[in-house]
Amino acid sequence: MSARAIGPLAGVYFALCVLLSGSAWGQSNAQATPDQNVNPIGKVMTVAGVVHIDHPAAVIVQANFPPSGDVPAKVGDFVYRGDVIQTGPNGGLGVTFTDGSSFNVSANAKMEINDFVYDPNGHANSSLMSLSKGTFTFIAGNIAHTGDMKVDTPIGTMGIRGTAPRVEILEDGTVKFSTLIEHK
Repeated sequence: MSARAIGPLAGVYFALCVLLSGSAWGQSNAQATPDQNVNPIGKVMTVAGVVHIDHPAAVIVQANFPPSGDVPAKVGDFVYRGDVIQTGPNGGLGVTFTDGSSFNVSANAKMEINDFVYDPNGHANSSLMSLSKGTFTFIAGNIAHTGDMKVDTPIGTMGIRGTAPRVEILEDGTVKFSTLIEHK
């Protein structure tokens, strides 16, 4: 290739890099507002074993990929709307959301954060978490009291109004549900 051809190609490559880096914070979910797409809605508080959080809605431009292409979650990582949390055979995770809800996710579990809209002064708050396998315990936060908190399982969707449930999804698809009782 001649030196004359390399110059324009380098210019096009540079322009594409600049354009892509400017759009790196956008997400593919066109229904969400920009703030919902880029602002974290939760934070990882505890991690045990292998846990991965996939951010499928984010477009990330990264120059140096990790050798395995996959980075385990760690304490302090942010959680975003649309994320998928998966734990390994020895994994566990505790995550707290901006409304005060907290989820504990057991080993061999999968949870998707389908929707999360929270305004501390609002009354149209909503969240939808999909649990597809594993055991989950959680404490409902402000969305359950000021909006519409839902938890989806393979057999149905639960409306949560301020309880502390435990949901267990077995390998055969059976779902066990119980409400944790606080002793005073």
